Formats: sequence, C-alpha cells, structure tokens
Amino acid sequence: MAGPLPLHLLPDNAEVTDGRLALGGVDVIELAERYGTPLFVYDEDHLRARCREAVEAFGPGVAYATKAFLCKAMAQLAHEEGMHLDVASGGELHVALAAGVPADQLVLHGNNKSEFELRLALEHGVSRIVVDSFDELDRIEALVRLGARRPAVLMRITPGVEAHTHEFIATGQNDSKFGFGVDSGEAERAIERARKSNRIELRGLHMHIGSQVFDVDSFRKAVEVVAPFVTGLKLPELCVGGGLGVAYVEGETAPRIADWGKLIKQAAEKAGIQARITAEPGRSIAAAAAITLYRVGTIKHLPEIRTYLSVDGGMSDNPRPVLYGSGYETFLPRATDAERSRRVTVVGKHCESGDFLVRNGHVPDDVAVGDVIATPVTGAYGHSMGSNYNKVPRPAVVFVAEGEARVVVRRETYEDLLRCEV
Repeated sequence: MAGPLPLHLLPDNAEVTDGRLALGGVDVIELAERYGTPLFVYDEDHLRARCREAVEAFGPGVAYATKAFLCKAMAQLAHEEGMHLDVASGGELHVALAAGVPADQLVLHGNNKSEFELRLALEHGVSRIVVDSFDELDRIEALVRLGARRPAVLMRITPGVEAHTHEFIATGQNDSKFGFGVDSGEAERAIERARKSNRIELRGLHMHIGSQVFDVDSFRKAVEVVAPFVTGLKLPELCVGGGLGVAYVEGETAPRIADWGKLIKQAAEKAGIQARITAEPGRSIAAAAAITLYRVGTIKHLPEIRTYLSVDGGMSDNPRPVLYGSGYETFLPRATDAERSRRVTVVGKHCESGDFLVRNGHVPDDVAVGDVIATPVTGAYGHSMGSNYNKVPRPAVVFVAEGEARVVVRRETYEDLLRCEV
C-alpha cells in the first residue's frame, strides 16, 4: 500500500482541487478528452523557470541539451530564455535552425559525426563543435582545407571519473565510446594536435560524466582532473556537460540546478580555473515539467501474483523502464490526493512481455477500465526516444500555461506511418 502521490513530483504549476489535477490552470482530464491519449502535457512556465535557473547559475553560453526533449516550440522557448542549444545530430541541428535559433548559439555534439553533419554545421556557423575523436579531427581539417570556415572547437575529455548511475548512461569512465581519455594519454595528444592546427580554433575543453547523477561530488572530482589542462594552456572555456539527476519516485531527492552550478564554480575556483564555465543541462530542465496521460483499457488480476493494468501507450512513448529499469510513480488525475492502496504493474499495448511502464505501481482501489491514468516526470527521454513499434502512432505534445493549452506536436496518424514508404 502506498499513500497519495508525492506532490513534489508534479510540475511547478500543478493544482489539486477536490482530487482533480490541473496543470497551468488547465484540467488534465479535460485535456485527455480534448486531445486523446497517450498525451504528453508540459507545464510551460516550469520549463521557462528551469531555463532561467540555468542561465542564472552558469551565465551566458549555458546550453539546453536538446536530446532530452526537442521540438520547434521547445527550441524557441529555451532560446527565448537565454540558453544556447546543444544538438547531437544533423537532425537536431535542423530542428533548432527551423525553430529560428541562430547557428552561433548552437553547439554540435556526437561521437561519430558524419562529413555531411560537419559540413552542415560549418556552413551555418555553429558556435562550437565538440570534438570526440582523432578521426573527427581529420574530417574537420579536410573540410576546412577544401574551403569550409575554420571552427571553434571544444575537445571532449574523458576524465576517468565513474558516476554512480546506470552503466548505459555513464560516460566519464575510462571504458567509454566518448571522448579522449586522460589516463590513456589520448587527451594530452588530442589537445596538443588541436592547439597546433591552423584549421581549428581550440576554444576549450568539454567533459560529461554521465546522466541521472545525484552525487554532485562526482562533478567536483572531474573538474579537478581536467583543471591542469585548462590552466596550463590558459584555455578560455570549460564545459562540464550535463547529467544532473532528477527525482522520479517517492523518497528520491535531487540537487537544484542552482546548487549544482555553485558547486561547479567553487570547484573550478579552488582548482585555479579562470576560464568561463558552461554546462549543458537537459533532463533537469525538462523531466519534471511534464506528465504523460494514458487511458486504462484492460485490468487483468492474477491472484497471488499481480494485477496487470494495460494502457494505450507503452514502450513506444517511454522506453526508459525497458532500457534502464527506470522507476516511475502512477496515479489517477481524478483522485490525485487519494490513497493508492492497490498495487499494479502498468503495462503497454505492445507485443513484448517487457513492455512495462511502472513495474511496482500503486493506484486507488476503485481504478476502472476507461480511467485516465498518469505518470509524472516524463518530460525527458519519452517523446525524444519514442518509436513507432508495432506501427503505433506517436502521441501529441501539449504545452499549458495561464489556463490555455496549445498543441506543439500533433498526434501522428496512420497515414503518417506511410509517408516514407516507396
């Protein structure tokens, strides 16, 4: 048995009246009726507040990591609030440009950037390219030799610091597909090559130790590792990446962006770093800003085993539980503050036994077929990692603010599933 949903897991502008949940002044169940389910609902002012917090914590140049959640509306919002955008593919670059974000406020990432992606970035004049390998250095220098503009780059350094997170989202350890390792000597060789090249401008260093990191002391250790490179060469910029964790379930707490920024800056100052410190928060901007609404279609009770509660979405709109074993809470928006005494496993509609959304969820006893059910903290890596598995159309995305709702990504149709067919 579980108590009521911990309300701190809901977006900033959540209100509960007689049990019913409203976000941004809009009744959630009415949104499900109007726009259908599954449905991503984002508290727009929550997103803006976290963007402003990031700018306040790190100053100009702090970038929103678009891989967490990207559409044109989100790109425009982050840009309006003073953030740069971190894009990790040609597709993310294309969306950001289509949203009207100036190229000189974009940072290009990727461990295997193609020649096409690099050419696109150079043609548009992105602010910085984060270089991830010697092969990438070869490609950039070849493009510049053929007439492309000389880019400013950050060299991605792997500091050898292991963040306490899932192995699939840890990136700072020595055994990583990302960056140049410090312990192997590759970092020193890469920096020296970049420094001597007349086809690139070495602007600084970049590091990223992983995602969903709660122990911010790991960031301090990483700063200490890269400090000699930054101070020795008097580089003007150090980007500490992103990865700050967020609370997903009851009992979890996470550091605020402001506290994270303060710790990073203190660590840099103590290490003698005078360079500009930037960062790339993504999950901590978007995750808690949204909930996902589903409709219950089937309730299957297996005595002495479990109760399966099947909804109209699943791993195609939130693959994180399948990929990482990620935990979520669940609740009924018609009874948000009710006791959740019934234990259920919330599963999706896909033809996979592993298609579950909440393995050990709790809902009120009177849950019924047709109910709207919700999972909070789904604003990051749900929509962005979604798929059309089983040819299920992807959900709509709605922003709510000041009593108004607007669709920023329409629901896919069956016809959309055929658009690329030849």
